[in-house]
Amino acid sequence: MPDDSSSRNLAGNSAVNSSRITIGTTLKLRTLDPADAYEVFSGNLLYNLGDALYDYQLGTADIIPKLATALPTISQDGLTYKIPLRQGVLFHDGAPFNAEAMAFSLQRFMKNAGSPSSLLVDAVQQIQATGEYELTIQLQKPFAAFTSLLAFPGLCAVSPQTYEIGEGKFQTRTFVGTGPYKLAAYETDRIRLDAFENYWGKKPANSGLDIQRLSSSANLYIAFKSGAIDVAYFSLDPDQTNSLLQGVSEQKWQVISAEGNTVSYMVLNVNSAPLDRLEVRQALAALVDRPLLNQRVLLGQGEPAYSLIPASLKSYQPVFQQVYGDGNIEQAKTLLKQAGYSSENPAIIELWYASGSSKRGILASTLKALAERDLAGLMQLELNSIEATTAYKNLEIGVYPTFMLDWYADFLDPDNYISPFLDCGKGSAQTGCQQGASQYQGSFYYNSEVNQLIDQQRQEQNPQKRLALLAQIQDHLAADVPYIPLWQDNTYLFAQNNLNGVHLQLTQQVPFWTIRKS
Repeated sequence: MPDDSSSRNLAGNSAVNSSRITIGTTLKLRTLDPADAYEVFSGNLLYNLGDALYDYQLGTADIIPKLATALPTISQDGLTYKIPLRQGVLFHDGAPFNAEAMAFSLQRFMKNAGSPSSLLVDAVQQIQATGEYELTIQLQKPFAAFTSLLAFPGLCAVSPQTYEIGEGKFQTRTFVGTGPYKLAAYETDRIRLDAFENYWGKKPANSGLDIQRLSSSANLYIAFKSGAIDVAYFSLDPDQTNSLLQGVSEQKWQVISAEGNTVSYMVLNVNSAPLDRLEVRQALAALVDRPLLNQRVLLGQGEPAYSLIPASLKSYQPVFQQVYGDGNIEQAKTLLKQAGYSSENPAIIELWYASGSSKRGILASTLKALAERDLAGLMQLELNSIEATTAYKNLEIGVYPTFMLDWYADFLDPDNYISPFLDCGKGSAQTGCQQGASQYQGSFYYNSEVNQLIDQQRQEQNPQKRLALLAQIQDHLAADVPYIPLWQDNTYLFAQNNLNGVHLQLTQQVPFWTIRKS
């Protein structure tokens, strides 16, 4: 249960200024520096504190200008992007925004070498202010998704008066940008945002927000039910979500839901026995019963995922459904026998997951039970858990045969669901990936044809030709099984009945500026 002092403080804030909104969350905040922030919570805060060049139209994947005034003019060779910029914009510290400031912000994102820096470093050759309000970006090679990438919240403008360029020179607890809110307080359990009085665009519908970090999903659940917070925002357990959905049907509060673009998946280390045998990876893929997992693990609050690309994108191909179906036990048995396994000599596979995730624990237990019940001893699944931070460090050095993870996209383009998983810059079919995205993910997958297809789709400007390339990549994904897609989470926000204008973007970001009290 939340402690009483927290509840009193939250209620007190609302009483002092009834137009302020109180949001509760269990998410942790590591940093607010856009050059190093690479988590869901920090991305959402930067989305509201800052402005990137582009954004998505509310509730869609359609790109709209923000600090830009129009979509880029792209050279015929696909390498040069000219972007006209908005005039009359001020930073929170009063400094004027212009092309030099935007170039500074993007160069700092690259040169300070933070967690997300590769998003630009791998794509950009040069960034220049070619006019007071014109930015020119030169790419290393054509990149069809580059405009979408420029909507990433970490690529927001920051004040050159407050920040500096230099590797590792981050400001974790401050933020000075151009967005509709300015940072008023950064405390251990609370972050306070105030509406920016000199914002260039439409002013927020509220005077500010108090974001309260709660220690557990149970505390978040109780705080919302008691009215101590206005909005419950990440992360509730499925049973708590179901309970609040029942309250919606009784008109106690409201829910804002969206088809999630977060993909849950299992990494398979292709260098780790017995997963170095293709038939074993394929058998594990055939065992997975997504509708059953949706009911048992998510309590019906998700959608089966049959590719790493989410179903909301046009390029989605349900390749795992086509090749393996769900719970295809006979196919799994046949594949295991082909690989030489029997009840006397079973394929023993370790399933690893983050120890703090009850959902992952239920998932692993369900898969283990399926294998024990249906595979006649041909496969044994052994369950192991470890603290998430340690796991993320160990993935890229090949510690785990499998691991269960979520992928939150940086930007809404299929490339961001393909390249970070399957691309490999250095390796071979014999050694696996030695340096590249698949090594970082822990799968160590290497396929020279897939590398070529990834490079081609990144450069292809014709949408139909690009779709065909993406379909080929997904066919390889299903055939080679370096990952098994499991589900897409449906995302739920719960808001008290006196709130209006609560929205959820497809990126899972929440525009705070539209929320108002009736």
